[in-house]
Amino acid sequence: MKRKVIIMGAAGRDFHNFNTFFRNNENYEVVAFTATQIPDIHGRKYPPELAGPHYTDGISIYDESELVRLIKENNIDEVVFAYSDVSHEYVMNKASTVMAAGADFRLMGPNSTMLEANVPIVAVCAVRTGVGKSQTTRRVAKLLKDMGKRVVIVRHPMPYGDLTKQVCQRFASHDDLDKHNCTIEEREEYEPHLDKGFVVYAGIDYLEILNQAEQEADVILWDGGNNDIPFFKPDLHIALVDPHRPGHELAYHPGETNLRIADVVVINKIETSIPENVDKVRDSIYNVNPEATIVEAASPIFVEDSHLIRGKRVLVIEDGPTLTHGNMSYGAGAIAAKKHNANALIDPRPYAVGDLVDVFKDYDHISYILPAMGYGNKQIAELQQTIENVDADVVIIGTPIDLRRVLTINKPALRVRYELQEIGEPTLEHIIKNMI
Repeated sequence: MKRKVIIMGAAGRDFHNFNTFFRNNENYEVVAFTATQIPDIHGRKYPPELAGPHYTDGISIYDESELVRLIKENNIDEVVFAYSDVSHEYVMNKASTVMAAGADFRLMGPNSTMLEANVPIVAVCAVRTGVGKSQTTRRVAKLLKDMGKRVVIVRHPMPYGDLTKQVCQRFASHDDLDKHNCTIEEREEYEPHLDKGFVVYAGIDYLEILNQAEQEADVILWDGGNNDIPFFKPDLHIALVDPHRPGHELAYHPGETNLRIADVVVINKIETSIPENVDKVRDSIYNVNPEATIVEAASPIFVEDSHLIRGKRVLVIEDGPTLTHGNMSYGAGAIAAKKHNANALIDPRPYAVGDLVDVFKDYDHISYILPAMGYGNKQIAELQQTIENVDADVVIIGTPIDLRRVLTINKPALRVRYELQEIGEPTLEHIIKNMI
């Protein structure tokens, strides 16, 4: 008898777990996926072209709110939890819900899901969203390139469009972003690498992605998403922790796993954190992973036309996922506004339209910052309309990409950039040279 399974996900880790473990496994039948965190994933199907010969009709994707009904109506044996950046309490609440409905609850670890490569893998991951993975990945990519290595970036999945067209995507230019109809969230992760001349892969089938990336890489750099663990088995695993959120490194799934298995732990944002919080985070590292090498780093910000901020009423826009399920209430844009003496941060909530109204309700810790939600054309249009509605003198763009490339902003706008800067020894350069 095959064990009947539901996979709980958010269009990322769930698909990967299916592909690597369940797709051709005669002992299991995956009855359904459930979806949360990302809008408009439910109501679709994981297509038969991707699901394989055992699933000729594909696999339906339901909203997670239907989980208990699905378990009972389909006599489900096992539910696999497969998404990230959620608290341990949240995970166990889901486990209790599943068990009360009669099914087993399962988390899948590295041995079941990591793919092995024929070239070295360097992975950059984190304990929470918004810790500084992006600038760290850029730093590591530059170091490897300066050492003469051909570097290919493989990004954690964000397949929010037509799944049949997103099996294995290769991005080498800005034209490729338009070609693949990338969302703001995708552009935020791919565009900074493209600006530096690196090729980026992403998609759904990471065995196919790995096979293709290996053909043009001396080293593959895994660019993690949320706080998930890598899909590829790393030769060097770098994890970031955030002293702005001390204690989160031991309280969120699967971020704590990254902390425990990392070879290198980067304590980021040293320059804007209080020393007591840095000490708390360092103690956590010593307690659960005393063999890890610790690197301390800052994320200095660079502001174009900073003189435009002084004395002005500003609208600050920050990365959407960092503010929402990342639970941050501010980011680089807000820090830049304070540093350059803005007169006031304008509260965008009274001006919000469409899905943004619900975002502010669901994440009530967000107040004087506008999250750059853009998971599709509708949300992008709503974001633009909200910006137009806000009575502000200047817009500060604190997102990883220049939103002016995808939006028309009807008031003066300037961009905040941030990079990783190691403090003291050891440095990532020293560590990576030793690895190579």
